[in-house]
Amino acid sequence: MGTVAARKNFKLKGIEDALEMSDKELERNYKEFINPYFLQLLKLLKLNKRFKKAKGIKLWDTNGEEYFDFLGAYGAINLGHNNEDVIRKVNMIRETPNLIQTAIQPLAAILAENLAMITPGDLKYTFFCNSGAEAVEGALKLAKIATGKHRIIYCKGSFHGKSLGALSVTGREKYKKHYGPMVPMNTEVEYGDITELRNAINYYDDIAAFIFEPIQGEGGIITPPEGYLKEASELCRDKKIILIADEVQTGFGRTGYWFACEKENIVPDILCMAKSLGGGIMPMGAYIANKQVWKKGYGSLDKCLLHTSTFGGNAWGCAAAIATIEVIQEEELELAAMEKGEYFISQLKSLMEKHNILVDVRGQGLMIGLEFRNASTSNRLINNLLGSHNEMLNEYFGGMIASELANKYRIITAYTLNNPNVIRVEPPLTLTYSEIDYFVESLESVLKNFKGLSGMTIQTAKNLFAKIDREA
Repeated sequence: MGTVAARKNFKLKGIEDALEMSDKELERNYKEFINPYFLQLLKLLKLNKRFKKAKGIKLWDTNGEEYFDFLGAYGAINLGHNNEDVIRKVNMIRETPNLIQTAIQPLAAILAENLAMITPGDLKYTFFCNSGAEAVEGALKLAKIATGKHRIIYCKGSFHGKSLGALSVTGREKYKKHYGPMVPMNTEVEYGDITELRNAINYYDDIAAFIFEPIQGEGGIITPPEGYLKEASELCRDKKIILIADEVQTGFGRTGYWFACEKENIVPDILCMAKSLGGGIMPMGAYIANKQVWKKGYGSLDKCLLHTSTFGGNAWGCAAAIATIEVIQEEELELAAMEKGEYFISQLKSLMEKHNILVDVRGQGLMIGLEFRNASTSNRLINNLLGSHNEMLNEYFGGMIASELANKYRIITAYTLNNPNVIRVEPPLTLTYSEIDYFVESLESVLKNFKGLSGMTIQTAKNLFAKIDREA
């Protein structure tokens, strides 16, 4: 395979083959060509579902079983799956050139103008890319060139992406330890601790930017203390430090506002966005900066192309983003997220009073975190049976609860990357109150039957750790 002779004898497969592929063939391809251990993890958690159809919050598997997507691709499906308005608008440009780098593009121009209208304050110039990590990379580079400084202050528990620059300002060692050295001159502070931030800002004189999430997503849906972001913003203004808001997960109505930093009237110098920007149809990312910062960074002929992206601002992606913004505005989905989120959170908090394994419900709008007491402390039987593997069990405990919801109640969720005891709930903003009630009732059933969950946890964990031990 890969040689000229092999290519001559190899029959390429097409879309039809993918649609008709058997489950056995699908798993074989994952093992041979994608990621066999990811497949293995999904199978152990019984999350290796195969879906053939999606609409709104609903998914259908190959057996015709209906599921409810309360994960929403980590906040990327704010409009629901396969939104018809977005698809219809994208189909309007089928004959439009998608990629021409040496020309001006009207769809990018309109999208950039719209973003300047809906983002906070004086944000003006937009750079288009394909993902949240790329948006963060571009924002970090802009901050450094605009200030002539290089230190970035970031928060413990943060998640800004897994490319090297973004990873260097991500606050979890698990994702960094194999890839060192990181990009140098980054300083970590405790999220929500204004004193620690102030001390860092006063100590260093080489700070280019402070990057933050208005709500930490992968950190476990962590909201900062009231007033923290406002005071952090003022500290940065006083010291002429660029303020970067990472709204990749919180943007476009998710938290009850167009952008979460609006809650405290924060106006960052640079704002990163992605995920739902493409309406769940196209991969789209961007960062937007105010005029002063952008001009200091790229405001001349010799510097205007220092940072570029081959697919950034492509016509199809821009069309999807324009349509997404229109749908959110016309349907007032940010207000719907706030109202439904208040109801959802109140119903979930009522479960905490009945079930002590659920230790916290937090979030804003339809960005909600459910934190569970970890397996080793919540169940003595698990602790005795699994012994030295307890620490690893905690890494997958949220996934095991997600497995129970998926397999018994057909509800799709997932744990947060930086806190595996937290299940994230980020459904489409278009969900109904009856769908919220179904989620709450299903979760209550899981919590009521925790002994059954313990049995599932033990068996799943034994299978997982036996496999790990064999490969050690």
